[in-house]
This record gives sequence, structure tokens and C-alpha cells, in this order.
Amino acid sequence: MPFFQKSVVAALLFISALFALAAAVPVEGARFEARTNTGQATYYIPGLGACGKTSQSTDYVVGVSKLLYDTYPGHTANPNNNPICGHKIQANYAGKSVTAIVVDRCEGCARNDLDFSPSAFQALAPLSAGRLNGVTWSWA
Repeated sequence: MPFFQKSVVAALLFISALFALAAAVPVEGARFEARTNTGQATYYIPGLGACGKTSQSTDYVVGVSKLLYDTYPGHTANPNNNPICGHKIQANYAGKSVTAIVVDRCEGCARNDLDFSPSAFQALAPLSAGRLNGVTWSWA
């Protein structure tokens, strides 16, 4: 095979490999939405959150780990524009469940931990529990 034909074949193989890699990359958000996560849950008194919205203790809202917040597909340097904002999370603990809206970023949380408003936390356990281990959650 002449050199020119070998170069064309090599280029086509390279382009095919790039398309195969692109097809293997998940759709935006899919890597977070397709699985059940397990972590700890705590509560905080909400106010102005990282998403730029002000929430009350009676709102069913949640902050997610900075590790998740800062790597969510499409995030930018402006945390108010993070596409994770407004997504709903359904959390389960001891046979109870709650759905809360992401409005904040939790600085001290491990990757799969959640930080709820008091009312959302109380849907799972009394505030006196303080910290819940083994909370499962997924995107609602």
C-alpha cells in the first residue's frame, strides 16, 4: 500500500477512535443522575445559598458537597449559574423519604453527604439526631 493510502487509513482510524471516545462520554449530568448514592445527612439554617437564592428553614432545600457541586457538568466560575441548582434530590432513611431542591453547596460534606434545611431533615428524623449515617439518595 502506498504511503498516501496508509496515511489516509491511519487518519480514518484515528477519527473513528475519537468518535468512539465521544460516544462513551456520558450525557451532561448522566454520571450523577443514574445511580443511588449513600452518605450522611446533617442540617443547617439556610439563608442566601450558593445558587443565589434565599431559603427559609421551612423550605425543603438541600446543600450538596462542594466536591459534587464544583464538578457537576456545566458548572462555571459563577456558582449562581451552576446547573445543579434547582435539581431535586430524593433521600431515604429508616423507611422515610423526602424530596428537596438543591440550593446550596456544603463545604464540610463528603462527596455523597447532604446538608438539609431543618424541615427537610425532620422528614427523615428528629433534629436531635444531628447526623444520619447511611442515607441513600438519588436525583428525583
